[in-house]
Amino acid sequence: MSVVNLEDCLPDELRTPSPTITRIAAGLSGAGVYRVEADAHAYVLKVSSDSEPVADWQRKLHVQQLAAAAGVAPRVIHADEARRAIVTAFVVDLGFPPYYGNPHTHAAAVAALGQTLRRAHDLPPPAELATRDARQLITIITDGLAAAAVLPAFVRDANQRVLDEALPAHDRAPVLSHNDVNPTNLIYDGQRILLLDWDMAGVNDESYDLAAIAVFLRMDEPTCLALLSAHDAAPVTSLPARFMYNRRFIAAMCGTVFLHLARAAGHHRSPAHDTLESTPSLAEIYPKMSSGTLDLATADGRWQFGLALVKESTLL
Repeated sequence: MSVVNLEDCLPDELRTPSPTITRIAAGLSGAGVYRVEADAHAYVLKVSSDSEPVADWQRKLHVQQLAAAAGVAPRVIHADEARRAIVTAFVVDLGFPPYYGNPHTHAAAVAALGQTLRRAHDLPPPAELATRDARQLITIITDGLAAAAVLPAFVRDANQRVLDEALPAHDRAPVLSHNDVNPTNLIYDGQRILLLDWDMAGVNDESYDLAAIAVFLRMDEPTCLALLSAHDAAPVTSLPARFMYNRRFIAAMCGTVFLHLARAAGHHRSPAHDTLESTPSLAEIYPKMSSGTLDLATADGRWQFGLALVKESTLL
């Protein structure tokens, strides 16, 4: 990736006087994400690799603009195709986890989340938007880890389980899916829930996004039903088979992706050390993340989190 002068990625009105640009240390993508302070206002600058095909970058921009116009993503301020840069409004995040975790606001948070995902799913998918084959992705990564002799047996078995399952029928039309709904991509400004990082968006069934956040927030059945009811604006009294399958699949797939990221970051460990029984659950991992004793920026943190996600798949 060539060196980019970050100020050149900004519109003219944000360059004078010289803005303050600070890298935001968050996210796992290769894009550079920065906070920009200019003219007493804050913005977010995201610069993708200049090796990314222009058509792919344009597709991501189009989706982000659609989501912003619908009020489910921050407002797009400026786009620079030559530098693969997008400037969006900075939204002060009061924190979705506290909103969700507070017993007094929990029900409102679940309802708002379901309604936000409904608004996203009501957007017309751009004609050029691809249907992402997540089953192919998990197969490729699993095979790669197995070839490197670092794949724990229970991960192999959990992944084979979801791949061997027949995909349950779904009687609804595919929608524009965010495809990466997790707590790090949710912000709550006190009134709205917004979705960040639309890079993985594609055409998918609507239960995929709902199942993803249900996994990461470890929603119990009543909470899942409340989320689905808010999304459908109608009572849902039983969990659909497709939703339940997607929870198992997403937990296994995301866990395997984190194992791949850990391996890429230099993690080395004999697969014999990691068994289903010895692996901490998500319920045990999250307090470690909150206390800082487990850091997803490290190879070991990614490995432990990945194993916990795969274990969660076996429990669903």
